[in-house]
Amino acid sequence: MKKAFVLIGAPGSGKGTQAEVLAKRFKVVHFETSKILERKLKKPKTKELKEAKKLYDTGKLVTPTIVAKVVLEEIRNLCRKGLGVVFSGSPRMLAEAKIDIPILEQCFGKKNIFVFYIKLTKRESVRRNSVRKICVANRHPIPFVLKEFKNVKKCPWDGSKIVSRSLDKPKMIAKRYDVFLKDTKPVIKYFKDNKFIVRVVDGEQSIEKVHKDIIKAYEASKR
Repeated sequence: MKKAFVLIGAPGSGKGTQAEVLAKRFKVVHFETSKILERKLKKPKTKELKEAKKLYDTGKLVTPTIVAKVVLEEIRNLCRKGLGVVFSGSPRMLAEAKIDIPILEQCFGKKNIFVFYIKLTKRESVRRNSVRKICVANRHPIPFVLKEFKNVKKCPWDGSKIVSRSLDKPKMIAKRYDVFLKDTKPVIKYFKDNKFIVRVVDGEQSIEKVHKDIIKAYEASKR
């Protein structure tokens, strides 16, 4: 049976890294909304996308209608192919959740959708992201603040060059965390209101420990 995992967390919570691990473990597709958006916004061709790029470049969330269009198209494609999925960046806003979640439920069924909130403090979010980098080839996050990545010279997953992101400056990170609290965290309540179980995981641990906690919660939910 196809499965859908939804990882919700503030910048630096490790949801992208955990999504990569889950994708490999369960042979599902890692759905990276930010990656898809960055590709769309790199050379915006429409007025709508140009306005979205202005928001993105200042650390604000892209208009939910634009995100929803991208997400829905991708979800339907994966559904038609019979593939499971793990989300590490959607839904980001309540308006987006109201559009995406019913489609997710149609595709996978409520009992096959597993929602995790990876909890992280603002202080830790700023600390982690200030030294975080990504790889050129696939945008894999490289959290140098964690001991597992302390001496990494190239991307552990694809061997490509590691670079810094313009968005990962302390003031910008703090702003993005506040945006998360205001716009993304309400999505958790929306899931709960619609009878989904949201499992909370402590994000201020090693990558391995966070993964173990996610798997433990997942296994418990199947009983």
